[in-house]
Amino acid sequence: MESREQNYGISEEPEAGREPAGPRAVEEEHAGQDRAGYRAIGDEAVGHGPVAMGTREERTWSVLSHLSGFLNIFTLFLGPVAALVVWLVYRDRSPKVAFNALQSAAYQGAWLAILGVGWALTIGLTFVLVGFLLIPAMLILTVVPFAHMGYAAYKVGKDGEYRYPIVADLIENR
Repeated sequence: MESREQNYGISEEPEAGREPAGPRAVEEEHAGQDRAGYRAIGDEAVGHGPVAMGTREERTWSVLSHLSGFLNIFTLFLGPVAALVVWLVYRDRSPKVAFNALQSAAYQGAWLAILGVGWALTIGLTFVLVGFLLIPAMLILTVVPFAHMGYAAYKVGKDGEYRYPIVADLIENR
């Protein structure tokens, strides 16, 4: 039997009518186009930096940064992390998305601290029987940030703008 080297369709010489499989030089007028001739959006494909975002995309990412707080229901702490990831990715592309993501992360972090201290006190005082009176108040207090973040996401999706009462001023003054 004769041993034959297989090249799986990659050959040194191009077949008639086909381009070679290796890298190809791109002329300046065709920069940013793929082989089918489709152009990439904006100058980002040519390497000129990030492209500005559209209003719809800004609203979508702003709403998602506010809704990231609902991850805390399942993970207890990943909501602010998700909002910070949105901030890291979009801080150079859109100041609006960056502001919404950063204020959402700060708001969630503050509420996680408040609820953590509140529940620790409630559990600690339960051993003295006073904590049983705090459980209904803490249950209501636990729902408040989720309702507020849902409202913020709704307002950002509808009007494009929402500011948390104290957190927004702290972020703007940083």
